[in-house]
Amino acid sequence: MGGTPHRIELAPGLGVSRIITGLWQVADLERDGKLLEPEPAARVLVDYADDGFDTFDMADHYGSAELISGEARRMLMATNGTTNARFFTKWCPEPHQTSPAAVRAGINERRERLGVDTIDLLQLHWWSFDYPGYLDVMDELMRLKQDGVIGHIGLTNFDTDHLHVLLEQGYEIASNQVSCSLLDHRALGPLSALCLERNVKLLAYGTLAGGFISERWLDKQEPGSVPDWSKMKYKRFIDTVGGWQVFQNLLACLKSIAEKHRVTISNVATRWMLDQPAVAAVIIGARLTESEHRASNAAVFGFSLDDTDHTAIEEVTQTMAAVPGDCGDEYRRPPFLTASGDLSHHLDTLPPAFEVVENNGRIQALSGSEWEPVAGYCRAVRHGDRILVSGTTATHGENRVVCPGDVRGQTIYILDKIVGAVRALGGTPEDIIRTRIYLRNADDWEAASRVHGRYFGAIRPANTLIEISRLVGDYDVEIEAEAMVAQSH
Repeated sequence: MGGTPHRIELAPGLGVSRIITGLWQVADLERDGKLLEPEPAARVLVDYADDGFDTFDMADHYGSAELISGEARRMLMATNGTTNARFFTKWCPEPHQTSPAAVRAGINERRERLGVDTIDLLQLHWWSFDYPGYLDVMDELMRLKQDGVIGHIGLTNFDTDHLHVLLEQGYEIASNQVSCSLLDHRALGPLSALCLERNVKLLAYGTLAGGFISERWLDKQEPGSVPDWSKMKYKRFIDTVGGWQVFQNLLACLKSIAEKHRVTISNVATRWMLDQPAVAAVIIGARLTESEHRASNAAVFGFSLDDTDHTAIEEVTQTMAAVPGDCGDEYRRPPFLTASGDLSHHLDTLPPAFEVVENNGRIQALSGSEWEPVAGYCRAVRHGDRILVSGTTATHGENRVVCPGDVRGQTIYILDKIVGAVRALGGTPEDIIRTRIYLRNADDWEAASRVHGRYFGAIRPANTLIEISRLVGDYDVEIEAEAMVAQSH
């Protein structure tokens, strides 16, 4: 049983298959340093496109995936003179790669590898929000979109708060690619609500947990080791939601539903994901030249889940523990539910978000603001184990106000700067013992407090929130903080 792959308009003029073929595993196949032969691998993509699965997702660090995709596109163009195939890629810059020249160089490399004048969808991943340079990158991506270098801008692994910041800044965002599956429901709460409200589409990856959600693992013993990066990653998700037996309960439920509809466990999991209102498409990985799933994927479009199916699935998933945090946290904060191929292991090598200097026996973090030497202060100072962070506003660069008139967005940006300053001086968010929030209007207390709670809900520093008759500048909120560095640091 099968069906014609369904399509959806991801953005104006950008029609895509609702099952996107993901090429992350190219990096895994090439991790011994030997690249895949481009022509046979590209021929696999051509076969996918011919069967209606004509949308492909990759990234700058997915081995030779972009080159293989470029070859596949050339094959399709040579045969038909045109092609409806779409090739999405990602750029994952380091925090210092924020100048217009650096952004253009990164995007032009993607174009050259893909062999295109215009990238259909360029998706930005940002490693750490301690560094606010993602706004500078977005400024340039918008210019590249206006120049026709990029067709549409997407994000990958952005959480709800930082998607909110970008939308409030007026950036045109078509999609956000995040982990979402029967194991990981983080994207189905506030993030989905924001996306539905602001017409941002979710692209869900990890839907089949790297292949774990299939008949192959039903009634099998828990593996002592896993063979590839994808399974290495999603085994950690299985452990987080409750372990192997809880996972087996889920597979048993899916198997019962699959037998009812004469499909596979993977089909049921995929269909369930596509039924989520904010999800435009799912990304299912392919191990090029090793295994293909086109016929199985086509079956997803030949059946529907009924209310009884959804209820049975909900009853099982309610027994699972929640994956902690918001989308993308697995890349940015413990516990890191990632694998070596995700590159999250390099976070410890990033330089401090602020310049750090010694001055009269104290260590200071400097933001580079022209007012620091004029007014005689620093962004933060460490004396012994104590770190004090100056009153901080949502100022980007010299005088740009982030999210003017939006207390939520300003609070997000400010707390990122505060955490970045504390980390620059050797502390962690867990070391913060006091915060003070100054509001222009006390009626905005809830918006600021809810953001504060998302950052510090498990830390619970002492906090004071007060209304100030007038803040300097066009700001709605200003925050200062104090930390005491634990001896273990």
